Amino acid sequence: MISLPLRTRQYGSPMAADSRSGGDKAMGFANDSTIEVACPCCGARLTVDTRLARVIAHEAAPKAKRPEAHHLDRAGEVLQKQAEQREAHFRTSAEEEKIKSDLLARKFEEALKKSRGEPITRPQRDIDLD
Repeated sequence: MISLPLRTRQYGSPMAADSRSGGDKAMGFANDSTIEVACPCCGARLTVDTRLARVIAHEAAPKAKRPEAHHLDRAGEVLQKQAEQREAHFRTSAEEEKIKSDLLARKFEEALKKSRGEPITRPQRDIDLD
């Protein structure tokens, strides 16, 4: 078998064997009517019939093994640790919200005290400046 990337026509359909162009001989496949192609996305191996211009076999790419995938006993510990982190984050955000409301109330009181001592004046508009 020959392993080459699959050539395509202008509109994306695979090139089929054409009797006018010499068929497989024009593509360089005089004796063999299949080619193997590696998928650039997933790494799967495809076997393509050049005469039919169709995939006749598919072999999935081997899956990468993760080092933690085999440790099911450790998965419970990881989930517990993540739950503790979520709970700690929630507690800190709840405390910040309590402090935030107190801070805003204190700022409002200070601004109100400051504004009570000032006389009330009418704001100037651009039209009044003429």
